Formats: sequence, structure tokens, C-alpha cells
Amino acid sequence: MVDESGGHTGRRPVLLLLHGMGATGDVWLPWAPHLERHWPGRWLAPDLAGHGWTPPLPSYSFAGFARRIAPALALDDRLVVLGHSLGGVVGLALAARDAGMPVDAVVGLGIKALWSPTELDRAAELAARPVSWFASRTEAARRYLRVSGLAGLLPPDHPVVDAGLRQVDGRWRLAMDPNAFAVGEPDLSALLAAIDVPVLLARGEHDPMVTDAQLKEYGVPVATLPGLGHNAHVEDPAAVLALLDAYR
Repeated sequence: MVDESGGHTGRRPVLLLLHGMGATGDVWLPWAPHLERHWPGRWLAPDLAGHGWTPPLPSYSFAGFARRIAPALALDDRLVVLGHSLGGVVGLALAARDAGMPVDAVVGLGIKALWSPTELDRAAELAARPVSWFASRTEAARRYLRVSGLAGLLPPDHPVVDAGLRQVDGRWRLAMDPNAFAVGEPDLSALLAAIDVPVLLARGEHDPMVTDAQLKEYGVPVATLPGLGHNAHVEDPAAVLALLDAYR
């Protein structure tokens, strides 16, 4: 987990950055210089359960992901959550009024709102597959980039990729627990109904996983980032960070 203080004290907001399926908290490391200049408090970028260095769960749910994060958070913090895709849904679960966490606001980026039966079957199939092993780091890194949706955005030798890989006895595998794919479809209506704090749903203009019309069905503010795709936080950190201006 990345944890940066930024040199600030008191009740300044703590920014909790939650990555998407298959990625790790290290995907936020390129944000460090932007946060140093533009975020007034501390920031945290944990690995979700079954990703990076965080142990797996016996079974996966969005509430389970949120419960695994909660012990690392202080109840006297003032949390602003920015979550990408899966991380956005986990952020919503963390902000539920009965979760008891000091969440002030949630920005969910690129949350997939609607799932077809075929897509859910595909996710279940991926969850049931055994761990794949690779003869070289390069092969494993290419697989990691595909699974995390970062292919074409980061090269295989990028330092961010390291946290998503494990080497065991000369072979390589992804750090991710494949069973995490079985988390299923989020009930966004129920999640939003359980939240009393401000929520902003955002997407890149060219994100193929969700549309503006789908997000607007939920009755909360929606922001569209021109020219960006599903991984808008990787493509243009400054544009996504600007979504947080109202919550600093």
C-alpha cells in the first residue's frame, strides 16, 4: 500500500485511491507529483483484497473488499474516495451509512453499470481458471497488462507492473487471485441508496464499458472526461484529479 503524508496535519482530507480489477495500488504512483502540488492532505493507495500484496478473501463481495480496507483507515480522518471501476464500487460500499467510516465524498470513475449474462458468465469462467504460470517476466507482464486493462497504456517493463507479478522458483504468475473475478455485478441502486454523502460518477468519453445515459439513470451528478477512455486516471491524471476540486 502506498501512503504519502504530503506534510499536512489536522482535519485536512485524506484521499483514498482504489484501483480497478486486476491492477494494484501502484497504478496511482504516477499521481504523486500531481498530488504533491494539488492535494492538501495525505493520500492512500491500498491493494484491494486478492491483488498485489493483500491476501485473498475466502469469497468476494464488494462489502468484503471494503471491510478489508477499513482497518487501515482512521476514524478521525476525513476521507474522500476516488475509485476506478471495481474500486469505485468498493468506494461506494465503504461509504454506506452502516459501514461507520468517515467518508465525506465518493468519486466513482468508469464503473460498469450494466452486465449482460454473457459478461457475467465470462467473469465466472475467469474466476474458475487455475493460476497461469509464465516462463519469463515479460510474458507475465503482458498478461498482467491485459487483465488490468492497462495494455497500450504502460509498457511491460514499467515499474508499476512489478506489484502485479510474483516470481516463484524461476516462474512468473500474476499476483491477483483469479477468484476475485467472481465478485459479480454491483447493485448500484442499492449502494447509492445506502449513502448519505455526495457521490460523483465519472467516465472517459470513449469508455466502452459504460455510457453517460446509463450513469444518469442513478440520479447523482455525472461527469464526462473528453477524449479519455476507461483508464482515464492513467491517461490523464490531472483531468481526473480535477474532479476532486469540490471535495478538498
